[in-house]
This record gives sequence, structure tokens and C-alpha cells, in this order.
Amino acid sequence: DILEDDQTLSRERERIALDHSIALMEVAQAATATPTDVANAIAFSNKLWTVLVEDLADTGNGPPKALRAQIISIGIWILRELEDIRTGKATGFADVKAVSQSIRDGLL
Repeated sequence: DILEDDQTLSRERERIALDHSIALMEVAQAATATPTDVANAIAFSNKLWTVLVEDLADTGNGPPKALRAQIISIGIWILRELEDIRTGKATGFADVKAVSQSIRDGLL
């Protein structure tokens, strides 16, 4: 029961962090967004996905290896997209936001 509770709490914290990341991206996509809004969305999302990828790479992490590998690949893609947004090679957060929402919804 304790391990199940820990996993449930971990998923809830991850969901909350993804919700915050998504909210920051929504602000950054608004017509009234400032460069600071965009920078905040990139910085938070970058930190979040870096932590998630590192956590998933831990062999002690609960999900099956194949699932962890798939989410790690998604995380690496998101980190690259965020860098492209930061450097102006890509515009907008729509794709990153959509993928983040899908991952978040899978945690429910």
C-alpha cells in the first residue's frame, strides 16, 4: 500500500508540474505575451522535462523499460523543440503543449 501511495503521489506531482508547464505555454502563446512570458515557459518546461527524462532513465523507475524509453524519446524531442523555440528556429508552443497534455492525461 505504501509503494502504491508513493507512486500515486509521484504521478500527482508530475501531473501538477505538467499542468503548470502547459499554463505557462498558454500564457506565452497569447497575443499579449512578453519575451519574459516566453522565457518563463521555456525555462520551466526545460527543467521539468530534464528532470522527467533523468528520472525515467533510472532503472529503478516503475514503468516497463519499453514505456520508459518511449517517454524518454518524447522528452528529448520536447527539449529539442524548446531549444528551437528559444533560438527562433521554431515558433510557438502548440506541438510541445499538445504532447505535454497527452502525457499529463496519461497520468490520470
